[in-house]
Amino acid sequence: MILVTGATGKVGSEAVRLLAAQHHPVRALVRDPSRAPRGDVEVAIGDFDRPDTLDAAVRGVDTVLLVSPAVPAQEMAVIDAAVRHEVTHVVKVSSKASADSPVARRRGQARIEAHLETSGLAHTLLRPNAYLQNLLALAPVVARTRSFPMSAGDGRVGMVDARDVAAAATAVVTAPGEHAGRTYWLTGPELITYTDVAKELAAALGHPVEHRRITPAEHHAAMIGAGIPGTVADSNAQAFGLIAEGDAAWLSDDAKALTGETPRSLHTFIAEHIAAFS
Repeated sequence: MILVTGATGKVGSEAVRLLAAQHHPVRALVRDPSRAPRGDVEVAIGDFDRPDTLDAAVRGVDTVLLVSPAVPAQEMAVIDAAVRHEVTHVVKVSSKASADSPVARRRGQARIEAHLETSGLAHTLLRPNAYLQNLLALAPVVARTRSFPMSAGDGRVGMVDARDVAAAATAVVTAPGEHAGRTYWLTGPELITYTDVAKELAAALGHPVEHRRITPAEHHAAMIGAGIPGTVADSNAQAFGLIAEGDAAWLSDDAKALTGETPRSLHTFIAEHIAAFS
């Protein structure tokens, strides 16, 4: 049995779909039963902040695909439950984790990874670059103003589709022994700037789209104004500043090596989601 946490998120939901389609026994951990996946999937109703529900979710599981918002106490609770119930392997979707990063969520990921390392569980780390799906947050302003603000400058990003991350995760959790102790860096096929994003949107929409360059402080204020929680806005602003400095300008062939398929490009992603930007 494979347990997928965060089973209603962009990676977890797709991983559940893929596993069910391949007829692997899969259990989806969800907090809200109304959002539980349909089909040949076992559903566990649970809460990262309630260890008793995690024990019930992990019981009888061989492999855990650990996906969450990277709150250390929450993911560490899942890891501890996995130890108690003798899970054999944990596959963690992480990020470019670093204990001394200025970005809080990266420091959180580093804490979780360290806890997983000391747990004694066999494990695999998946470290995706920024998700193409994050571009959908720009869709309302693009549709309204034919432009979007960004503080990443000319920084290039190896953006990856969450569906390709889910496919890579599926390949690992269905044959975990082959990947024990490994770390995979997951990217799309190309390095992308936000000017490239504007050009792709313009070509697909048939009218100009402007990439409006703003400062990190302006971007932070805009996110707060849009209702994004302060801690998230802080991390996002810091991450965009790092992108401007070249922090995300890396590519890897790991996604293709795991799945056998070339990951989706920016062009493909925009074409599939252009209605959101119209």
